[in-house]
Amino acid sequence: MAVNPADGAVLGAVYGSDAMRAILDERGALARMLEVEAALARAQARLGLIPAAAAEAISAAADVDRLDMAALAAATRNMGFPTVGLVKQLSALAGPEAGRWTHYGATTQDILDTALVLQLRAALDLMGADLDRLIAALAALARAHRGTVMAGRTHAQQALPITFGYKVALWLDPLITMRERLVQLRPRVLRLQFGGAVGTLASLGTDGPRVAAELAGELALPLPAIPWHVARDGIAELGCWCGLLGGALAKPASDILWLMQSEVGEASEPAAPGKGGSSTMPQKRNPIGCEYVIVQARGAQALVPQLLGAMLHEHERGAGAMQLEQLALGQALLLTHGALATLIPIAEGLVVDAARMRRNLDAGGGLIMSEAVMMGLAPHLGRGVAHDVVHHACEAAIAQGLHLRDALAREPRVTAVLDAAGIARLTDLAGYLGSAKAFTDAVLARL
Repeated sequence: MAVNPADGAVLGAVYGSDAMRAILDERGALARMLEVEAALARAQARLGLIPAAAAEAISAAADVDRLDMAALAAATRNMGFPTVGLVKQLSALAGPEAGRWTHYGATTQDILDTALVLQLRAALDLMGADLDRLIAALAALARAHRGTVMAGRTHAQQALPITFGYKVALWLDPLITMRERLVQLRPRVLRLQFGGAVGTLASLGTDGPRVAAELAGELALPLPAIPWHVARDGIAELGCWCGLLGGALAKPASDILWLMQSEVGEASEPAAPGKGGSSTMPQKRNPIGCEYVIVQARGAQALVPQLLGAMLHEHERGAGAMQLEQLALGQALLLTHGALATLIPIAEGLVVDAARMRRNLDAGGGLIMSEAVMMGLAPHLGRGVAHDVVHHACEAAIAQGLHLRDALAREPRVTAVLDAAGIARLTDLAGYLGSAKAFTDAVLARL
């Protein structure tokens, strides 16, 4: 098996997404590090702290394609971080006169963290756009099936009638909230990190705050009140958001998986040649997309404790916490986006069999309406007696193969207070939907 299937050329097709890999891969990280180094030089040149010609040369040299990756790997193996080797190469590429001004006043974590933020900005843009697309697809489903009656199920058993639109609204509502959370967390995550060796910017003297502000403007990033190199709550919050989003994605995937069950057959993933097929059973259409939504969501959730643990940094620079975060964060984002990207085409092309939904309801012989009948009898008999009467009628219906309304018609305590029309009204599947349509409309109104 691959060390990391999500990054493989073959299994990577079902884990993660190429779009997120392109943002978070090592080459992208090195490119962002160079971007930060060049931006720092330009900011300092504008403040008159380094020559303008040096900033121009550093910016021109900050090209990831010009890096010697083998040499950089060797330097990283020796130093533990890529920054020293990268700065050495950038300085050489900029030339001896300009190179002496590279990385002026910065420290390794400034470059690593700010480069990470630039990657995260692109990653969250991608997440937001795709989350909007999923929300739109589910909203369309909820509207289209606002009145499509189906069985609501509890403990895997038919419970009460609902509408499919209501079911979809239950999937949709948390995802709208996740979109709100994404907007709210962005300013807590996407911030400049620039503090020097211990966060005080002592290397730049009294010019430190001016350089930080200029660099923030250069990169279009908010300037925090204080460097956050050992305060990782923003990164941890992003990890928790990935875990929460994973749960919100796994819920519809799980429901669709069970609705695809042969004996249920009420909804299914969109068909495609060979999709979900079996190597031995030609008839199979497995819910393979839903499976990969669920497994990637669980994989991302499993990384959340690691990111929370990486919040512990001793004193003004931790030992090992940054590396722990590096191992977990990219994978959490990759798997979360993989789950999201997998669910989108399922939601957009979901096959809904309303006729099968109705047949499955009818196959229950009206037993799903037992609560409705009990509540209809309660004003006449009292709730406790009504429960016992309906329970007895249900047992008779099951034992004798009767529809519930016929079993009720044989109960003297029922016929004493209800005529045939009254029994028919209380066993009407579409007449006991409660506020399902109103709740569906309320969720859609959130959009």
